[in-house]
Amino acid sequence: MAFEMQARQSLIVYTYSLKQTRQLKRYGTVMYVSKKMRYVVLYVNQEDIKKLTDQLSQLRFVKRVVASARPEISETFNGVAEEMAAHQDPEAEDDEE
Repeated sequence: MAFEMQARQSLIVYTYSLKQTRQLKRYGTVMYVSKKMRYVVLYVNQEDIKKLTDQLSQLRFVKRVVASARPEISETFNGVAEEMAAHQDPEAEDDEE
């Protein structure tokens, strides 16, 4: 029996009231609760995102559910500065002088 890492993703759950935030523990791991802006960050398995988004949206105290975009964002930043420098307009550099 080998340990296998699960792909996880966060869901941001906006609520009308924070009284029911304890109920959200049954859907995933509660990582953060914003009292001022009334949202909860839940970490759930990536394969269950669609199902849990639908279930959470049906709850009376939930305004909306937003999935984090982090899995779609590239986290490799090698060569980004060189690419940006290559795409700069050479005439713009003359204007700066």
